[in-house]
Amino acid sequence: MPPRDYYAILGVARNASADEIKKAYRKLARELHPDLNPSPEAQERFKEVTAAYEVLSDPQKREVVDLGGDPLAPGGGMGGGMGGPFGGFADIMDAFFGNAGGMGGGRGPRSRIRPGADALYRVDLDLAETAFGTTRELNLDTAVLCARCQGAGTAAGTHPETCGTCKGRGEVQSVQRSFLGQIVTARTCPECGGVGSRIRNPCPDCAGEGRVRAQRTITVKVPAGVEDGMRLRLSGEGEIGPGGGPPGDLYVEIRERTHPVFSRDGDDLHCHFSLPMTAAALGTSVKLETLDGEESVDVKAGTQSGTVVTLRGRGVPHLSRGVGRGDLHVHLDVETPTRLDGAQESLLRQLAQLRGEEHPEITATATDQGGGLFSRLRDAFNK
Repeated sequence: MPPRDYYAILGVARNASADEIKKAYRKLARELHPDLNPSPEAQERFKEVTAAYEVLSDPQKREVVDLGGDPLAPGGGMGGGMGGPFGGFADIMDAFFGNAGGMGGGRGPRSRIRPGADALYRVDLDLAETAFGTTRELNLDTAVLCARCQGAGTAAGTHPETCGTCKGRGEVQSVQRSFLGQIVTARTCPECGGVGSRIRNPCPDCAGEGRVRAQRTITVKVPAGVEDGMRLRLSGEGEIGPGGGPPGDLYVEIRERTHPVFSRDGDDLHCHFSLPMTAAALGTSVKLETLDGEESVDVKAGTQSGTVVTLRGRGVPHLSRGVGRGDLHVHLDVETPTRLDGAQESLLRQLAQLRGEEHPEITATATDQGGGLFSRLRDAFNK
């Protein structure tokens, strides 16, 4: 079986330096680690690159590879070692945390550059704006990149200095003696905060933060069909991180103002229309101002209170589907007059006489025509 090409597995040249090999391995490990990429192909690839890094980071094993051998093959001169491709656990930790202290040290100094936080902005919109979409300019007060130092945090011509307390490790160790022996503990360096370096001459604008507070204006396009409480995500429009780190996201939360006529249920709209008793009895046509303009609503003769007239496609556009709209439901409330003058009362009495309703017989009907549960059970047993 031919020896494996460990240089090709890591994607580096045969004359690559130790730093180049480590950098290549860190990049691949982040992409292929099982916690981040659970696919079987990625897991197998992760095993290969881990084994390749273990070989090429060891001068003796790398020499075997350069001579045409395979130190991981049976009899390939691997020696005692760590016992296989998964022995380099410290190197895996190094790929994710940048361990500068070797197997005996901690995770090393943390980066001064960190991702920024997400930002939230609430915007109030009318029903027509949420229904048909709109464009808004938002004035934001967020952290932006320091223009003077471009995120470095240092004054012009200066650089961060290695921390004198932790010697750049980002942590300090203390040794305690007990009956079990020596106990070594590590904690974050109190002088540099775990960064491993200190800024002796900070930028006068950002005081070493690499970012400053500032007002900025962005344009947000609100799509048609958004609802109250929805959040629009604008990637990379949030806070710039410490040290000029990558910005977070901006979330624009929609707050829909109450409409004086319409209430909203998803993409459907509802409204109530009061109708005189005579108009409900005789039928009529009424004008209603909808989101699309004035519409004519036909009321049939004999319309009862509580009747719903539906105007198809006069609701809110569907956000998820992108096409089509909800409906507008017009609830008709028939008003019975409470005050009649003499002439009106006389006419109504004549109408009642003509219809034979001077002394109407009231027929009571059950709300549930099928009867309740116990009624249905009783009827079933009596059959």
